Amino acid sequence: MDSAVAREQALDAAERLFYGRGVQSVGMDDIRGASGVSLKRLYQLFPAKEQLVEAYLERRDVRWRQRLAEHVRRHEEPRERLLAVFDWLEGWFGEADFRGCAWINAYGELGATSARVVAQVRGHKRAFRDYLAELVADAGLDAALTGPLFLLAEGAMVTAGVTGSAEPAAEARAAARVLLRAG
Repeated sequence: MDSAVAREQALDAAERLFYGRGVQSVGMDDIRGASGVSLKRLYQLFPAKEQLVEAYLERRDVRWRQRLAEHVRRHEEPRERLLAVFDWLEGWFGEADFRGCAWINAYGELGATSARVVAQVRGHKRAFRDYLAELVADAGLDAALTGPLFLLAEGAMVTAGVTGSAEPAAEARAAARVLLRAG
């Protein structure tokens, strides 16, 4: 098995296990068993578990933001694009394997001890906020709306993760609609 294939298999297993069970409850041996990649090869690819967590979050970030952008692009009207963010969140929250925000979860588990994880989490949140800022600018709205829209989305993520309900996205969308009318 070449390194690229082994890396993808390891990351696929890490994503399923870390997201589903939490980072700290999953050992490298669990990743080995779920991925079919030998422990020796796993440690060649990721010399420390922290590096595997970092790579998992990095890859998930790219995929998450791509999926969101693809959904939002389907809407032509700029204000509807902003509201489409919350529609996409509602769909994500309703997925059978939804366990909250992977970055918030990882930060809660490792934020006090891993600078690498903190960097990934902050980078993801900054990129999401920047994306919302672009949508706000494209809609010709006051840039000051970016922060409240970001907080609505983030609050919906946390609440949906805790409650296991997609309803927080609809509530956040309704609040965002009010903000957009005022803006």
